[in-house]
Amino acid sequence: MTAGRTTGCTLGRHGTICFLAVAVLVLGGCATVPSGGQVVTGRPAERAERVDDPYVRLIPVKPRPEWGPAQIVSGFLAASASFDDDHKVAKLYLGARTTWNPGLRPSVTVLASRVTEPQVVRATATHATVKVTGQEVGTITSDGQYTASPRALDTSFQLAKTSQGVWRITGLPGDDKTGLLLSQDDVERAMRTVNLFFFAPDHQTLVPNGIFLPVVNRQTLPTQLAQALLDGPTSWLNGAVHTAFPTGTRLRRGVHVDKDVATVDLTKEARAGNVEQMSAQLGWTMRQLSEIKRWRLQIEGQPVAPDGLEYTQPVHAWDANSPDGQVPKGEHHPNAYVVSPSGFIGTLEGDRAQPRVIGAAGRLSRPAVAPDNQELAGLSAEADQVFVAAPLTGSPPPRVLLTAQKDARFTAPTWSRDGTLWVVESKKDESWLWVRPRGRPPVRAAHWGLGGREVRAFRIARDGVRAAVIAHIDGRPQVQVGRIAYAPGGTLDVGSFLPVSSELQDAVDLAWRDYSTLAVLGRAQRDSQTLPFLMPISGSAITSLGVGSLGEPRTIAAAPGAPILIGTRSSGKDQVCRQRAPSNSYSPWICPTPAKDPDYPG
Repeated sequence: MTAGRTTGCTLGRHGTICFLAVAVLVLGGCATVPSGGQVVTGRPAERAERVDDPYVRLIPVKPRPEWGPAQIVSGFLAASASFDDDHKVAKLYLGARTTWNPGLRPSVTVLASRVTEPQVVRATATHATVKVTGQEVGTITSDGQYTASPRALDTSFQLAKTSQGVWRITGLPGDDKTGLLLSQDDVERAMRTVNLFFFAPDHQTLVPNGIFLPVVNRQTLPTQLAQALLDGPTSWLNGAVHTAFPTGTRLRRGVHVDKDVATVDLTKEARAGNVEQMSAQLGWTMRQLSEIKRWRLQIEGQPVAPDGLEYTQPVHAWDANSPDGQVPKGEHHPNAYVVSPSGFIGTLEGDRAQPRVIGAAGRLSRPAVAPDNQELAGLSAEADQVFVAAPLTGSPPPRVLLTAQKDARFTAPTWSRDGTLWVVESKKDESWLWVRPRGRPPVRAAHWGLGGREVRAFRIARDGVRAAVIAHIDGRPQVQVGRIAYAPGGTLDVGSFLPVSSELQDAVDLAWRDYSTLAVLGRAQRDSQTLPFLMPISGSAITSLGVGSLGEPRTIAAAPGAPILIGTRSSGKDQVCRQRAPSNSYSPWICPTPAKDPDYPG
């Protein structure tokens, strides 16, 4: 249903380029590249990417005979933001011999704003070179993977006059392999951020693979989503996850949605797959679309059902495979641990710290509790030693696990769900990743992708396949996410780190709020002090969290369904802060607990 339309014009010294934007109020969603904003933090995780926002269709304008070289380039860039009919209108701006086929899932260079002033830098009566400049904020590969890449853009187009006397583009940047140059607004309008779900090495836990997916027609989005899942993970996660769909499996026909029931019909290759695992992957992927409440799996037109379920299964039937593990329902969530100024590590119950570990172990810094609450890891006051202690009660003797080399320090310890302990030893321009499986001595990871970088923070996602870091890149801290893979023979490979956002100019600490979002302490370009942010790992916009003074924030803790906690120092005293109403991102911060270093188990 069409709700409204707007006509937009790009006005510059070289003329006016117009387009028509039509808002289509069907169930669409926006893929927001970094631009800022606010969210309500109580929103369910699978809806966090706003897949169901209104879809706005751009109607491009054809080239006009009187337009000069700069206007032709402007018109081409505006028209290329429309995905209708395989960029049919944009191709009208090209010369007869110029080949350009971006396809349904093109690579994209994302710019901070639309290019409005192309410059003619060389011109004759029949040929011209037009330069385009702008601020690049990131790139999207053809498989949908977003990477933040803030830098200046400077590229050129070649044009020539045709025999009819009109200007056309004869040379594109990168020739026929050129993708799209789109502004953040273009991406927000034309693409959606969605998660595809694949299995971790344990064959039980699902791992989200966030991608940007162009929306050509909102009614075909279920089909696009299912086909993207069958295409497999992006190159970034390839090798770290696996899919239950056998090689060659495809859709026999488009995904059909009748009322709130979707039917996914697969080719015969799917008969060799595990029905339960295929259902879990499809269920988690399709649940992002609010019009789909239930769905049916077919192979060669014949319905199939997982053990214990009907042919028509609810999209939420596979919560046991959640990337976040078993997320508590309602108001229940794990208690955080804090370090009390009284010299103990305790659980935060209400706003009071209740003693759990006393003695030397109770005075450790940056304590991290294993997911099963059976073991504690922490740092010395100078962060140059890693200690472990068990059990998690009374006065267990702390045992030195690692001692840093000269001038090096350790990041806060972090646990994966299987009880493996991870910590990074780092100094200027160097770092080493240490891994200690339970019951074994710590070993240095054979392949560590940030060996030449100083690392300030390192956190394992609850799926055990992804890791978030704060690393010093080009002289400033940057949030990146990498993947954990196991090479043949069991060799650990932790690498392929990609920048998540270009919006923060400083970062202090981070934690996984849920499988798709990081809680980060940092400073945006507009800020003079360190503040908390929510950062979607898909590359969508970061959002500020809460209002009010926080003193000097130093650490942050987060967990699915739990309040975000901040360890800060104000007026010479350590305090743990929370929002007065954690479900509302605008809620003010209050700091009622005298303690430091909050952290949730696992």
